[in-house]
Amino acid sequence: MQPPINILVVEDDPNVSTVLSARLESLGYRICATAETGLEAVSGVYRYHPDLVTMDILLKGEMTGIEATEKISEGSDVPVIYMTCLSDQKIFERAIRTNPYGYIIKPYDINALRSAIRIAMVKHAAARERERRISQLRKALEEVKTLDGLLPICAACKKIRNDDENTWQQIEDYLAGHTDVDFTHGICPECARRLYPEIYRNRE
Repeated sequence: MQPPINILVVEDDPNVSTVLSARLESLGYRICATAETGLEAVSGVYRYHPDLVTMDILLKGEMTGIEATEKISEGSDVPVIYMTCLSDQKIFERAIRTNPYGYIIKPYDINALRSAIRIAMVKHAAARERERRISQLRKALEEVKTLDGLLPICAACKKIRNDDENTWQQIEDYLAGHTDVDFTHGICPECARRLYPEIYRNRE
């Protein structure tokens, strides 16, 4: 059984905060903390490490919910869902620039709230998985073996000197050990005529 999702409720009205917290708990979520100001919201994220934040836009103090979200995003990838009674297009556009995981207009429907949280958590998990895969790819690219500089090669037998081991190796063995190259073998026409003249005379 998965542990409950911890939510930080940021709301400047204590009554609204109490009702929202009760509704979230009725849906099976856990309220790890509440906040009434932007500063409390920012410090709450780093203190309680919530899985998700519900963020009112109009808060007590000088910092708005949008500004608090910007501060939070500087050091955390916790998903934020805005919950506001504001429907102004300019405020909406500014909120969208902070890349929230949801935007709910009050009064809200509890089913819509539950859906928004589930979608936010799925999107957040997908974003983390994408970042993990990108990190793995970058690491793999950094570990790709490359050859650079001059290779000492024997003019007679074409072996390459391995300075790491102070030995001479067949060129395919050397390249296999220093790159991700695989080899398949064939024979060029000139060598075929030299090594198998009877076959080529018959063909001609």
